[in-house]
Amino acid sequence: MKKAFLSTLYTALAAGTLLTPSLSTAAGDPVKKAIGDESPGGRRVVKTNAEWKKILTPEQYYILREHGTERAFTSPLNDNHAHGTFVCAACKNPLFASDTKFDSGTGWPSFFKPIAKDAVKEKVDKAYGMVRTEILCSVCDGHLGHVFDDGPKPTGLRYCMNGDAMLFDKK
Repeated sequence: MKKAFLSTLYTALAAGTLLTPSLSTAAGDPVKKAIGDESPGGRRVVKTNAEWKKILTPEQYYILREHGTERAFTSPLNDNHAHGTFVCAACKNPLFASDTKFDSGTGWPSFFKPIAKDAVKEKVDKAYGMVRTEILCSVCDGHLGHVFDDGPKPTGLRYCMNGDAMLFDKK
């Protein structure tokens, strides 16, 4: 048994698959870590699709793991104006402070900056014949939404997030 374990361990190490944080998406596209070089405290959450399906709602799984988008104006978080923190629905990583949220008129919760530089990371998204900047959770690589350069001061950015990809921690 020990020999089989060591053989499996050696094979995984040689293939570079053992405990290696994902630096690519399911499509194999590299993740651009432009906002933060590391996840908060080096924390990573890696699960199989089956494990994610057990802990996420079908809507959360579709958005976070399959890079889906909810319909505009359907998330209760779009109209949430309470004081607190928006966290990743998959791993509870703090993402955005309520004082950075603004009404963009798009129907999705929008923010002008993440709560910390290392809270999210960017990836070039070339889906649907467009080039956009996708925003991922830096801890679990969950798809959150996209960032655009038409936001308010002080950053000029609009982090357009899927409400089902987040939970709200009221303070």
